[in-house]
Amino acid sequence: MDKLEKLIEMQRDLASVLASPRYPSKAEERISLLCTAIIHEAIELQRLTNWKWWKNPTDFNIEDAKEELIDIWHFVLQATIELNMTPEDILKYYSKKNNLNKERKKMNY
Repeated sequence: MDKLEKLIEMQRDLASVLASPRYPSKAEERISLLCTAIIHEAIELQRLTNWKWWKNPTDFNIEDAKEELIDIWHFVLQATIELNMTPEDILKYYSKKNNLNKERKKMNY
């Protein structure tokens, strides 16, 4: 089992522990909910940075940042599961988008 497969398996296990009747039954609603969670976790990560130019800067806590990033990973992994994606699918879609982004850069996109 590769590392990504292991992460997906761990997320499946966590999802079964956290199962709730409040979790939507429709796939589209689950994806929407997961997007909201990802956005909020990204904001929590951003709050650790000194993005507020009007405030005195504070030290960046990289360990807290890593924790927030892992929170994002939890929801990304759950979305991966909801979309029935395999590690092979992830590599395929990532590679396709990565190549497109490189082409866009060449074209001054």
